[in-house]
Amino acid sequence: MLLARNLKRIAARSPWLYRINSGSCNGCDVELATTACIPRYDVERLGCQYCGSPRHADIVLITGPLNRHVKDAVLRLWEEIPEPKVTVAVGVCPISGGIFRESYAVCAPVDQYLPVDVNVPGCPPRPQAIIEGVAKAIEIWRARL
Repeated sequence: MLLARNLKRIAARSPWLYRINSGSCNGCDVELATTACIPRYDVERLGCQYCGSPRHADIVLITGPLNRHVKDAVLRLWEEIPEPKVTVAVGVCPISGGIFRESYAVCAPVDQYLPVDVNVPGCPPRPQAIIEGVAKAIEIWRARL
């Protein structure tokens, strides 16, 4: 058992990121694109890479207030992500509902429906804050291996 645990840490791979938009205005998604495309803020320098499937992901980035229309789909996607997974709420909307929190269509905050490990506040959060949140998520993910 101890050998298997040490082997997992020695052979640790780089974490893969998966983004879920749960009904956002796309402001946070633009900032996430900044962290993926602009060299100054590139998350790949942390060893991360975005993936296209939740089944390959290690860290999930959730943007937007969770609305009733997509709640079941978001929860299904989150369940498809294998353990150990880390959830990052990007922006004030998944954290508290943001300006949409009083709406009948919003199920906020997201942590009422799934565990959130890292919160990155802002409307939208700055790329530096997103990078810092992803770095914290990587530490949590590596500790769970």
